[in-house]
Amino acid sequence: MKRYGLVFAVLLATSGCATLSSNAPASADATATMQGDAARPAAASGWVRSELYFGVGEEQGAGDREQADTISDAQWRAFLDKEVTPRFPDGLTVFDAYGQWLFRGDAEPNRLRTKVLVVLHEDSPKRRADIEAIRLAWKQATRHQSVLWSRQAVEVSF
Repeated sequence: MKRYGLVFAVLLATSGCATLSSNAPASADATATMQGDAARPAAASGWVRSELYFGVGEEQGAGDREQADTISDAQWRAFLDKEVTPRFPDGLTVFDAYGQWLFRGDAEPNRLRTKVLVVLHEDSPKRRADIEAIRLAWKQATRHQSVLWSRQAVEVSF
């Protein structure tokens, strides 16, 4: 009985070690092959990851600055729908975050609930202008002083 148990254990342990043979069906190769198009390439360089940081919470310790109202989820969604999605319809990501920054001359940092918008896009004058238009639209809509823009070169594959 011990012998059968040992054989069973060896078979069970090695059953997950199979490899694909050259006789594998064509569909197995097709799923492993990247497919892309002009908007979503299989592989591309010359793209950037842009991150935009939007304060959406009420500013604390604003001093003589005008306090910003809290931006509701509905207001944020309306901004995305009107200003961001038309410029980047192929996709984007938004994270909820917490942030703080120090206004010049203040003793304590300003603490804000934050939305981080991440967009992967071609590094072109058109796309940089789109990002700047989004930043300007937010500042006009909320009367905030700034929208932080961080960008870094990336290689993408869809």
